[in-house]
Amino acid sequence: MNKSQVIDAVAQKTGMKKKDAETAVNAFLATVEEAMVAGEKVQLVGFGTFETKERAARVGRNPATKEAIEIPASRHPAFTAGKALKESVNK
Repeated sequence: MNKSQVIDAVAQKTGMKKKDAETAVNAFLATVEEAMVAGEKVQLVGFGTFETKERAARVGRNPATKEAIEIPASRHPAFTAGKALKESVNK
């Protein structure tokens, strides 16, 4: 399912116009992104948690030359499914 299909589904389930549903979906995504950039967790009870996690610096290898390269530390987005979502998917 892509973003436009999500917008269509939201519009259909809520009775909103597609334009209003698109605004709502975009606002939700922007809010989650802003919170994660600020280092905050976004917890949706029963659905899951969006958060950022730290990756430590490490040494990697260039597969072409086998040369060791330093991979810097970074943050990456992560999603952990909630209990209700896991149970729903596993029915």
